Amino acid sequence: MRKDITDRKREPTPSKARQGFELFQSEFNKWQNRFGLTGYKVYFIYEPIDSAFADIKINQGGMVATVRLNSELPDKDKPHEDVKRSAMHEALHLLVGRLEQNARFRYSSENEIYEATEELVFKLEKLIGVTE
Repeated sequence: MRKDITDRKREPTPSKARQGFELFQSEFNKWQNRFGLTGYKVYFIYEPIDSAFADIKINQGGMVATVRLNSELPDKDKPHEDVKRSAMHEALHLLVGRLEQNARFRYSSENEIYEATEELVFKLEKLIGVTE
């Protein structure tokens, strides 16, 4: 007896939300690599966030970042949702994270700010490249 197409075991179709979250992770990882931030361990969470498409928390000392994508975007914001742009935006926060942390410390030394700034400038040089 020949099996009909409907008799085949079907794989569950990933939801649109799940696909968006996977695209977000993939895009973030792409920018993380492009920015030379491969020393960070990154965790991704898909959960409700108040008034944001996405956000990032960085533990600079532990080189750990937690990146969240909003799972319950309000209807008014859905037309403006851009998963790829949100991923790049959060990766940029990771790029400037060390500089931001040093700037927030009350007792940051001039040398600490200088080193963080130079680190950022070198990464941007690699990203942008030199044109002749």
